[in-house]
Amino acid sequence: MNLKTTLSALALSAALLGALPLAPGQARAEGGTISGGFDVGPGGFQGNFNPLAATSGFTWLVTYFEPLVIYDDKLTKVIGALADSYEVSADQKTYTFKLTEAKWHDGQPFTARDVRFTLDLARNDKAGSVFAARLGVVQSVEAPDDRTVVITLSAPSPSMLDTLTKVMMLPEHALAPIPPEQIAKHAWWSTTPIGTGPFKFTKYVADQYVELAANQDYHGGKPAADKLINRYFADPAAAIAALRSGEIQFTYVDSNDVSTFSGDSAFRVIEGDSYVVNYVGFNQEVPLWQDLRIRQAFMYAINRDAIIQSLYGGAAKPANCVYVADQLVPQGIESYGYDPEKAKQLLAEAGWDKINGDKPVTILTYYTSPLATNVLAAMQAMLAQVGINIVPRAVDTPTYNSIVYQQSGNSGDYPLIYAGLQNGPDASNINIGLNEKQIPPAGANIMRIRMAAVTEALDAALAETDDAKRDARYQDVCKATNAELPWATMWVANRYGVVSSKLKDFVWTPAPAGGPYQAHAEKWSIAE
Repeated sequence: MNLKTTLSALALSAALLGALPLAPGQARAEGGTISGGFDVGPGGFQGNFNPLAATSGFTWLVTYFEPLVIYDDKLTKVIGALADSYEVSADQKTYTFKLTEAKWHDGQPFTARDVRFTLDLARNDKAGSVFAARLGVVQSVEAPDDRTVVITLSAPSPSMLDTLTKVMMLPEHALAPIPPEQIAKHAWWSTTPIGTGPFKFTKYVADQYVELAANQDYHGGKPAADKLINRYFADPAAAIAALRSGEIQFTYVDSNDVSTFSGDSAFRVIEGDSYVVNYVGFNQEVPLWQDLRIRQAFMYAINRDAIIQSLYGGAAKPANCVYVADQLVPQGIESYGYDPEKAKQLLAEAGWDKINGDKPVTILTYYTSPLATNVLAAMQAMLAQVGINIVPRAVDTPTYNSIVYQQSGNSGDYPLIYAGLQNGPDASNINIGLNEKQIPPAGANIMRIRMAAVTEALDAALAETDDAKRDARYQDVCKATNAELPWATMWVANRYGVVSSKLKDFVWTPAPAGGPYQAHAEKWSIAE
């Protein structure tokens, strides 16, 4: 643990541990403080409390903001959150939501006007919304009464409900006075935000922690805990040390940390599919990657099976396209087995020596854990064997986002990236990183990929209204990404969290981008 983290822990320990301890084994029926490293994950502190612009951290944000609909904790179906119920018309172009009775944290009623305001803001790319392109099919949002919202689409969009699980509802009365172009980075998000969730925002100490207090008027019932505190750490090792010392009760861990907790009755290990495909991304505005043979060489040069076994402990599946789910991967695609000699041959045919040779090429990443460092070191050594010299550059998530989402400047700042993107539970999620229509500021196609075959396959899949045909459509996406290699797809790894056995009724799901999903934070309690 570094000095900054140690000093922070000492200064905060009294506040973080909550009320006076109880007798051994005595449960606390209600009250107390629950602390966790809720944002300590593959990308670390995501540094953005605006849910319309955030790319991760929803496990935490959903404790004080809420969407209309949300995934259940198994990520198998979409259920109501701020919507008591919803209906989809036969032509799949009209969505009608009946809203629950809820209040904002300042006591104002939550109404259909807030939903209309939020969706209009989310569709506005001037507001810095990452949902602008995904909601482009929305033709209108109507509020016929305070408890009813009608969303009309210009064309059917089977992925609409999945998108709406990520759009947190926002208060019109608080945000309407702020011009849309000033909202994305406004101080409101980290000083006085209000939501409808089970906990209220009370304090943010920069780069150290966020504190929430119980929302006594929560529509889902009075929370069992008095406070939630989200701690931020310089690295995952510091979070693990805080968990073991009792300073926090939950944190994300890498697969190579799991064995230190297994069999320890003081902790519970949670494991699940991350639904995130890790990849090496080729910036298509950099001439180095125009020849397909060079992109293919990356696939053949990296021994993915060896990395999975030696570094991930076998807890990952190699990805030969953007998917690994059996129903989405067709027979006959190229497996890109480890073949360094073939990689050398392809590079020679493409004239790599003249294009770049052994000049160093930066690979940018927001993955800063020891596991990620080792993975990149392994890739670096394997690529060096075939004549490609990559140099890893790891930065924090806010810095990473400021680089890759830049609208102008030198694209050579990030010729390569090592990153991950959600490819489930709905297969449509991958679209934002590959479709030409999603190039920033519209979406997250940060590699500026303009590949007709990939975009056409994605568009066809997104428009497929017949559930029986959707998997086949996404198999076409798999074929296109396997053949064109907009990314060198690596693997989909399992994700792990460790929770103290003192927490009761605690739900954490290894969800992509940190959720959101139904966690019922109002039920979480802590025993001393």
